[in-house]
Amino acid sequence: MATATITPDKNAVIAEIFIAAPPARVFQAISDPAQLPKWWGQDGLYHVNKSTMDVRPGGKWRSEGVGADGVTFYVEGEYLEVDPPRLLVHTWVGSYSGPMKTIVRWELEPQNVHGLHPSGPKKSGTGTLVRVRQEGFAGNLELAGSHGEGWKRVLGWLEAFVEARKLNFPTITGPARA
Repeated sequence: MATATITPDKNAVIAEIFIAAPPARVFQAISDPAQLPKWWGQDGLYHVNKSTMDVRPGGKWRSEGVGADGVTFYVEGEYLEVDPPRLLVHTWVGSYSGPMKTIVRWELEPQNVHGLHPSGPKKSGTGTLVRVRQEGFAGNLELAGSHGEGWKRVLGWLEAFVEARKLNFPTITGPARA
């Protein structure tokens, strides 16, 4: 289950989740424009239906979607750091938040996964601690709080997609475009 906290200065949200898959698989899910629309969203809430990504420092990205109310939205930005499969940093500007620009930092830390065997705990694979830090809220507690709740949902969707668990993922009409 994802957690999210707001920093004491109310400038950043930090969200975390453990995903039982290696960092390379998680990185692929967050940086592949064909995969992102398959998991980012939920019926009855909103979903991304188109994503474009030029995953390199200076490259642009954009995701477009629609809310349950039929209102369209977009989020876009520029990649600042790309170090697969451990780090992805980009700016974030949403059509719903005016001119505010924040910075999102995805850190993917490998973690050993241990399982119980008759002889005791043994390493059974590699998982990933996903830490997302979004900063630049300038003390806007309401916006930081809504993004914190949003990151908990998004990381849960990511976890379910990467671990191939069934959730109420959106139905995508038409192909996702790169």
